Order: sequence, then C-alpha cells, then structure tokens
Amino acid sequence: MCGIAGVLALQDGTFQATEQFVATMRDTMAHRGPDGCGVWVSEDGRVGLGHRRLSIIDLSDAAAQPMENEDGSLRVVFNGEIYNHAEIRRELEALGGHRWKTDHSDTEVILHAFEQWGIACLQRFRGMFAIALWDARKRELWLIRDRMGVKPLYYSVHHGRLTFASEIKALLTDPEQPRAVNEEALLHYLSFLATPAPDTLFAGIRKLPCASWLRIDAAGALHEERYWDPLDNPLPLADASDDEIAAKILAELKVAVRLRKVSDVPVGVFLSGGIDSSTNAALFSEGPGERVRTFSIGYAGEYASYQNELHYAKRVADEVGAEYHEKLLTVDDLLGFLPEMIRLQDEPIADPVCFPVYFVSKLARDNGVIVCQVGEGADELFWGYPGWKTALRLQRYNELPIPAIFKKLGLAVMRLFGKERNFSYEWLRRGAAGLPVFWGGAEAFTETHKHRLLSPRLRRKLAGKTSWEAIAPIRERFERKARDPSWLNWMSYLDLNLRLPELLLMRVDKMSMGVSLEGRVPFLDHKLVELAMSIPEATKTRNGTLKHILKKAVRGVIPDEIIDRPKQGFGVPIHEWFLDRLGAEIRSELDAFCAQTDFFDRDEVFRLIDERKAAQVWYLFNFALWWKAYIRA
Repeated sequence: MCGIAGVLALQDGTFQATEQFVATMRDTMAHRGPDGCGVWVSEDGRVGLGHRRLSIIDLSDAAAQPMENEDGSLRVVFNGEIYNHAEIRRELEALGGHRWKTDHSDTEVILHAFEQWGIACLQRFRGMFAIALWDARKRELWLIRDRMGVKPLYYSVHHGRLTFASEIKALLTDPEQPRAVNEEALLHYLSFLATPAPDTLFAGIRKLPCASWLRIDAAGALHEERYWDPLDNPLPLADASDDEIAAKILAELKVAVRLRKVSDVPVGVFLSGGIDSSTNAALFSEGPGERVRTFSIGYAGEYASYQNELHYAKRVADEVGAEYHEKLLTVDDLLGFLPEMIRLQDEPIADPVCFPVYFVSKLARDNGVIVCQVGEGADELFWGYPGWKTALRLQRYNELPIPAIFKKLGLAVMRLFGKERNFSYEWLRRGAAGLPVFWGGAEAFTETHKHRLLSPRLRRKLAGKTSWEAIAPIRERFERKARDPSWLNWMSYLDLNLRLPELLLMRVDKMSMGVSLEGRVPFLDHKLVELAMSIPEATKTRNGTLKHILKKAVRGVIPDEIIDRPKQGFGVPIHEWFLDRLGAEIRSELDAFCAQTDFFDRDEVFRLIDERKAAQVWYLFNFALWWKAYIRA
C-alpha cells in the first residue's frame, strides 16, 4: 500500500519532467508511504514517476518503486495489493523468459504479467490497485484502477502535460494547476455526498472510474475503457437451493479472507459487532497464525441517535479469542480533528463516519498493526439496508397500472402544501417521469431542494439539470448487461458503481492511509461480487429478512445473538453534538462561507440550521471547510 504520482509531457518542448517536480508531488503523500520513497524521470523528460512506500509484502529494498523490468522497457508505480501474486508468479515462471530480482514482490508480478499478456493481465489480478505503467517501447502511459474502486487515482490535463496521483493534493503542487469549483459536480455532491466519477469537485481534475484503465499514447491521445463489470460473469444459480447458495457464499468468503491475510506485517480487523465485521473477525481467526487483533470505536456518553455497539464487539472478540482494543470518542475529538479531516479528504466526503474511521485506524496503528480488514460491501450485495426495503416497495407501487395523470395530480397537491423538499415528493416525481425510484443508498437533498439551496446565479446556470445525468450512463450499462434486470439488482449495481467507490471506500482509504494503515475489503473480492450479483432476488429477500442469505451462510460461524439482533449502521451522534458546541462552529463557518462566496442561498442554509437538520447541515459544512482549505487558500 503506497502513494503514487507522476507526470507525462503531451507536447514536445512545452513541458519537461524533472525529479524535483515529481518529488514535490510525491511528498505531499508521505502519510501514505512512510517507509521509503523513490522517483524516476526519463532521460528526455517525457515522463516521471514517483512513489511513497508503505512496506507490506516483500519488505526488501529490491521491492522498492518505481520498479523496472529486465531491460528497462517497462516501469511501474503501484498502490495496493495483488493478493494472488504468488499464483501468477508460478504461472509466469512455468512459461519461462522472465528474470526476477525479488523473492515475492507483487509489484514485480505486475511488470512481468504486463510483459506476457499486455493489458489483459488485469483479468488475472485478484486485488485492489491503482497502477501507473510506462511502456517505453510504445511510449505509452497506462493508468489503471481496480475493479471495485478500493484505491483512488486522479489526473489532470493542462499546460501540455498530464499529472496523476493517489491524492488530489499532489496534483495541486503543480503551480499551473487551476483551483476552481466544478459547479456541475457540486449539484451531484448535494445528491450523493460525494462526486461521481469521472468528475471531482475541482474543475479540471478527474478521477478514473472503478474497473477502468486510461491509455495515453505516443501522440498524447487519451483512450479510456472499462475492463470488468459486476454483471460480466453470471453464475447459474436460478435453480440452486438456499442451502447451496449459502454454502457457496461461505466458501468464497473464506477464500477472500484468507487471501487478505497475506502480509509480511501485522494484520487486524475493524470490529463493530455487526454481522459483516464479526464474520471477518471469525474467519480471520481460523487456521494457523497469531491471535487476531480487533479494533472498535464508541462514544463517551449515551445518545439517542447512536447507541454504542461495543458490548457486541467485545462478545465477538471473546468468541474468536481475539485481542480486543477499543476507544471512546467525544465532541472535542471531532472538533479537533476537523482540519485534518478536510486535509485528508481532498474533496468533500460528506459522511461524518470519516471521523470514527480515522480514529479506529489510528487505534490500530498505535497498537502496531499496519493492515486491517474492513466490512464494507456486504449491505450492497446482500440487501442489508432498511432503506432499500422502502425503495423496493415504492418501486413496485410505481409499477402498478396507475395513469400518469394521477401521479402528476399528486405532485400538484404536494406542491400546493409546500412538500417539494420531501423525498416522498421526489420519489413520486421520478415515478411520474418514468425513472427508477432508487438513485442510490445515500441521498442528501431532493432535486427541488438542491436548486433552492443554490444561489440565484447557480440556479440560472444549472436550471433544468438533475443528478440523473450522473446515473444515466450506469443505468444504460445495467440495462445492456443485466441477465436479470430486477429492481434489487439495479440497486446493488448502482451502489457498486457510485456510492461504494466514491463515498464508502474513499472514507476508508483517505482516513486509514492518513495514519499509514492499509484497509482490505474481503466482501468486495470480485469473485464474491460476481457470485452475489448472480443470486436471484427472491433468495435475497426471502421472508422480507434483510441479509437473509448471508445470515444463513454465516450461522454457526458467528453467534446467533449477532446474526439476529437489529441492524445498526456505523454512525456518529451528529444530532446531539449539533446541539452542543459543534452547532456553534457550524453556524460560524457557514455564515462566513455564505458571506464570501456565491454558491448557496444563505436564507435556505440558515433555515436548515434553525430547523436542526443536523445531517443535511453537515454536508454543507463539509463543503464550506473544503472550499476554505483548498480553493480560497
């Protein structure tokens, strides 16, 4: 796990890469790689690669990056892990013709795999990765992001060059990189709490979508392709029994966890006491090896909006014989953390769970652990969110043979009573327009409410635009690829392509790497994802039980008490803290922000504050802090 950066000159003579230019980019990300650094620049100044190293697999100096192949025709910088690298190395050794300089570096496997199979080598990789690879023979640069988007990769094209990095702050060291808000992306941020790829909230800075590669050829032309999709490899499960499917899930989960135990440094587990993290801990503790170490976060005091789960986490740790660690957080911890949170986010990730993720990562690192397994992905794959039940029911109501005129009449009545800001109005509006009801597992504001929040200038500029524009390409791909285009499959597919890679996985990556800790995600092993996306909707939703088939798969692996208890998401008591000193801080920051900028309607912002809409106010607060740190600065 590391940080990568680099630059490619697109026009001869306009720009020349230098070691200083690349090293400056690289060293903004020292937290991603405190164990070493490297830089390489071609003799002609066409390309430069930089790397910060967090040593996890093959700790020797021979595994340092940038790394070259035998004849220097390929060079690579790489952030992530190829979990099946040993298997691929054996295959390459059997083929012959490759000379190795490391004992077991997964980075070197990438080089030789690309030599052997070209970009098709990605189909063999089982892991998480952001890769930059320079092919000197063809004078091509390849930028690659893993299938699920666990690892980020950003780039910008300007002033005769392309710059890229694991973090946006590295791109901003370029003195000619413009700093401005992408105002259309802001509209989507107000829907999804994050910016959908390929945009970022910085105008002119883009992020590579998950499961995609970008090739920049010798002439400087850019070509992007998707190399994998969750629906590409369906399994024949239509006639399989629940018992058969549950057995397949458990078997694949065991493989995913076993692969993610591979490390030359200590590995632990984030443990909340829910099904997902408890399963990680239980499966991780199986087999030989050191006693598993688990890390849990709670809050000092009792809050109605969030109940501590630490007694469940401790129960699971005792069950699997883990070494248990916990930490209690306070509103003071949050207030003190805000500047660092904004610095690490790069662009707003408007989920307050960034806060506990950072501190549970720090707890692990302070106890000598360098790698932790996390539980993201299970809810999206196995129907785990209560809100999805509502969305599925509404979608089925919408399909009843009700004439469109009655839906439009209902909208008119709701407008008459001033209900346009309610999601019930938004869902009816989508149904009347013939659009899916479900637009993602995290929605901040309705389309009507978003436009009311915008300043008059932005209302005029963005008139007629909605966040469906960000979702439409995903929907088109789903309709083209889905063997079973059920509404539940649509919900999973959309969140696998948007909410997970751009919000949930980014909060893990940015916060854990902020303390030099690697996060691994067993539930998002692509083989397990392909299996989950092949399970019939009726099996997943049996008896209306959330996570029915996953619960069946892990019963006997973790205690029934954990499986059968009510679901509680990983959260923050933001409502109560909003009524405390956090509210005063937010009011002050948003007052100054509205006075200095022309993005939001101040009256609408303060109406939300006065109505104590803590979650929605937090999304605006996060944006305001980001603007102050990255745009105004």
